[in-house]
Amino acid sequence: MNTPALKGSSLGRMERRWGLLLSSPYLVGLVFFAAGPILFSWMIGFYRWDNISTPRFVALDNWTRLLADELFWKSLANTAYFVVGTVPTGVVLSLLLAMLVNRPLRGMGIFRVIFFTPVVTSTVAVALVWAWFYDPNYGVLNYLIETCMKLFGRQPPDPVSWLNSPRTAMPAIMAMSVWKGLGYNMVIFLAALQAVPRHLHEAAELDGAGVIRRFLHVTLPAISPVVFFVIILSLIGGFQVFDQVYIMARDGRPANSTMTLVYYLYKHAFQFLEMGYASVIGTALFLIIFTVTLSQFWLQKKWVHY
Repeated sequence: MNTPALKGSSLGRMERRWGLLLSSPYLVGLVFFAAGPILFSWMIGFYRWDNISTPRFVALDNWTRLLADELFWKSLANTAYFVVGTVPTGVVLSLLLAMLVNRPLRGMGIFRVIFFTPVVTSTVAVALVWAWFYDPNYGVLNYLIETCMKLFGRQPPDPVSWLNSPRTAMPAIMAMSVWKGLGYNMVIFLAALQAVPRHLHEAAELDGAGVIRRFLHVTLPAISPVVFFVIILSLIGGFQVFDQVYIMARDGRPANSTMTLVYYLYKHAFQFLEMGYASVIGTALFLIIFTVTLSQFWLQKKWVHY
């Protein structure tokens, strides 16, 4: 415990020096690889720069262009659609999955590893496999639909081109994203479930509470901080979706129905070489994520129990 006497003593000064020394690698990395690039990006937003010639100061022209850019608003709407579709679904399914594997059965560890495997698999590899899964000519999904229809004596529909239709392209990518992220959230929820005191369940069971009531009034309040943590991570990750869109729906096809904010930023930065405008898109994305996260911290007072 640092008392005022200790802070002014030679021992206190020595502790501060060692603290700064040991934390200096992290602080240097933070300044040069995080804070520095962020500040540079904000500054470049006031310039027109192609990454080659001398930057030209344009004041707020990039922001004015952003507000009038219909494709930016389309990308924002697509990203919001992705977030709304994947975050609640992913949180609920991963919690259910964690409850299923939270059982003291022989071989349960194997199932946990199987469910977690997609998390450590490259997103590019997973996206390529799912693109094949959705293929209208030889994809497995259309084959399964056709087989099920025949089993029920129904005429199978024409093969669906899942990634080439504005109606189905984004839901197809969302399904793949939820599947890939289930294992990560499952492990977090599994640790939270195993930390819930057993005597709380026993007391509720003695009072006559069934499985559903015990989950709603014992388990869910006990793990609510972890649920909040998973929601925050999922929201941030959802707004930053890029890899699967880049692989499965290049250039936001079809009809920009899969164009997301990060992919739109990428196109302006590395295809059109409009670094200033790309920086403005990145700053706008930061403000959106910051606002949504801040609102979640305000709302958590109503349902999170610490």
